[in-house]
Amino acid sequence: MGERGPAQPQRSLYRDALAAVPSPTARLAVHPFGASAGAKHSCGGRAPARITESPPARVVCGPAGGAGKIGPENERRMPLPKGSIVTSGFGPVAPPDAQVRVAAEQRQGQLTKPDGSLGRLEVLGNWVAACQGVCPPKQFARARVVVFAGDHGVARQGVSAYPSEVTAQMVANFLGGGAAVNTLAAVAGATVRVADISVDADTDPRVSAHKVRRSSGSIDREDALRADEVDAAIAAGRAIADEEIDAGADLLIAGDMGIGNTTPATVLIATRTGTEPVAAVGRGTGIDDAGWIRKVAAIRDAMRRARPVAKDPVELLRVAAGADFAAMAGFLAQAATRRTPVILDGVVVAAAAVLAADLAPGAQAWWLAGHRSTEPAHALALKHLDLEPLIDLGMRLGEGSGALTALPILRAAVATLTEMATFAEAGVSTAATEPADSGVELQK
Repeated sequence: MGERGPAQPQRSLYRDALAAVPSPTARLAVHPFGASAGAKHSCGGRAPARITESPPARVVCGPAGGAGKIGPENERRMPLPKGSIVTSGFGPVAPPDAQVRVAAEQRQGQLTKPDGSLGRLEVLGNWVAACQGVCPPKQFARARVVVFAGDHGVARQGVSAYPSEVTAQMVANFLGGGAAVNTLAAVAGATVRVADISVDADTDPRVSAHKVRRSSGSIDREDALRADEVDAAIAAGRAIADEEIDAGADLLIAGDMGIGNTTPATVLIATRTGTEPVAAVGRGTGIDDAGWIRKVAAIRDAMRRARPVAKDPVELLRVAAGADFAAMAGFLAQAATRRTPVILDGVVVAAAAVLAADLAPGAQAWWLAGHRSTEPAHALALKHLDLEPLIDLGMRLGEGSGALTALPILRAAVATLTEMATFAEAGVSTAATEPADSGVELQK
């Protein structure tokens, strides 16, 4: 559908939505990292670092300048000085081992094939070797998918083809092994973990240890989270990454489950890339034209609310994302910090990755884009991260399905670099020899 068709009802819905949003209460609070922004925290190697932070100071103003109630529900961080970025305890991430990458490139030239004949498989194998710090690399022994589940208040605005109750139902389906992520993981040689970060229901205790809250706020008219909740969600993602890596995971995949979650994903990506909503909004779960118009209006309103905090990744997650996005961002940043490669999935995970790259500069060197989904915002995010997807099959499910479909390709890249014989080992000549001189003179 072209942009001209829905334009008039879009503007009408947008005006109605704006009129329905009350004037925001004036709020002000000191950013918990503001007083010690110069003290950078970083974690190197595979050992997790313990970060200790003081509780955030809070200064709150009530409506019309009156006395306000001091508490988390009224809390908001003070805007940062220009150019400042809050990293929530993360620091710059060192890239994969460059020397090992060179060794892998040299080995590629010694294998029984014309140099470069395996195309991108060679580049992928070299990347895995650099991530592992060893050449030839080892085949992945414990590939692990973590599906971050959470509901979003904006789903109540009719931006999805499915009701919010589906999120909790799908969490149960994951646990029962009946979802696409379970089937694809079995084929790819991976295992699945589900983390309820903000599902709007009580879920199995096996998945709710890191739960932050029930649902996130409707971002078109209210903040997604309080300041303490966004900090808790980022910490939950970090903890989950540490738990998996400490248990032996050598490759991680982030997946998502949440009705309405492509709406905040699009808000984050469009805000960070400076893209107009109509150029970034997709069909999500398969919404019709009327649903698409409602989705554009909700995203436009959410982007208006997010604009003042567009350069602050923590605040942007708090205002315009949700607990599941904040947890995914913490997970992705911590995986890179712990020098563990990650395959990214679709638009929701990519949106979290855009913010994780701000939290931990350089982290994207440890990530691989598994696929390109049909959501327009996904292509924008991949371009922003400078990542080229492995596959493009028109997928739009989420759950980690696209990344899992790409995983066998990455396994093939490792296998060829590791298991192929070299020319010397196989006794194969490395180049064509010059034809022998027959000793016969040509008659003039």
